[in-house]
Amino acid sequence: MANVTFALLFNEWPKQKPFYIDKLETAKVKFPRPTSDFFPVLRERVNNYFTENNISKHANWVMVTKTISILLIWGVTYGLILSNIFVSMPWLILLLCAINGIYTAQIGLNIGHDAVHGSYSSKIKVNKWLSIIFNLAGANDYVWTITHNMLHHTFTNIPDHDDDLNQPGILRVSPDKKLKWIHKYQHIYVYFLYTLSSLSWVMMKDYKKFFAKKLGAEDNKKHPRKEYFRLFFYKALYYIIVLVIPMLVVDFTWYQILFGFYFAHIFEGLNLALVFHMAHLVEGTDYPVPNVKGSIENSFAIHQMHTTADFSRKSPIANWFCGGLNFQVEHHLFPLICHVHYKHISPIVEETAKEFGVPFIENKTFAGALASHTRLLKRLGGIEREKNYSNFGSII
Repeated sequence: MANVTFALLFNEWPKQKPFYIDKLETAKVKFPRPTSDFFPVLRERVNNYFTENNISKHANWVMVTKTISILLIWGVTYGLILSNIFVSMPWLILLLCAINGIYTAQIGLNIGHDAVHGSYSSKIKVNKWLSIIFNLAGANDYVWTITHNMLHHTFTNIPDHDDDLNQPGILRVSPDKKLKWIHKYQHIYVYFLYTLSSLSWVMMKDYKKFFAKKLGAEDNKKHPRKEYFRLFFYKALYYIIVLVIPMLVVDFTWYQILFGFYFAHIFEGLNLALVFHMAHLVEGTDYPVPNVKGSIENSFAIHQMHTTADFSRKSPIANWFCGGLNFQVEHHLFPLICHVHYKHISPIVEETAKEFGVPFIENKTFAGALASHTRLLKRLGGIEREKNYSNFGSII
């Protein structure tokens, strides 16, 4: 990968005082020096919250309880499927598959996501061990570190740089992409595609990203040798857990097992896709484009405020099933803070944003975010390409 200063800064964040993103740059994109005190002031206020309340920025008893609960529910549903107790009740097996799929998503959103970011624990070894769970859920922590931690968090909503905008041609999720006739229907068929997203992820996406010569504008040719082994080893282990063992143990045909596997991924994929896309692909968020010198208009923190949105901040259900990523603004500003703290620092972020005249994008409810996402897909599917994408969210 190119020299992604962002990754190094965020890995060192807890050790740096004072911390601010001065001049973030890669091979082709760079962020200017901050001209506002917004982020230094916000950082100080957030740090004061943790200091004054004498609490850690990492996992607390709530997060540990949540972790145990998620793993327990996943394990119980998996065990019941293998037990053959309900083999005469296929509908109940499908229900167990659905619950198992949802909680596989929860493993990724709640445990794996925090662990790979390094926010679950202050101890590197703990985060590394918990990242293994991410692999056992079918994903790959190394590929995720590149595509998510580095590319998405660094180049949020920047076309051709943010890997999350790199979707199949049947979808147009950013205004720089060529408009096709089929895109006028994307707001309808996109939700079916979302049901396939996690299946595509565990069967194809990780391999494709790992062996791609470039990801976005970044070189992706060289990987540590051990990562080649880890990719295939953990993928094989995942396939054994979710396919081979059920085929050997459960009294169903192989094609019934495959259908159960697919059925679980319908719910897993929908859960994952909605959480990630409703945090960036909604009305009001921008698609900034570098100028001819490779510079982005806003400094890094201000850029995040223009490209990221919160939703359902007051919903305990959303907080559980979204892994705190309904507080996406807070997450992008403070990725090394465990997600269970986001609801507490969110008022600080909102208040400071208003004080400095910085946008704070939010959809009050899940339904509101879903409707906004759908409207954005409609408009992306029906308008002409704009030359200036930086204000796309406001002009549509």
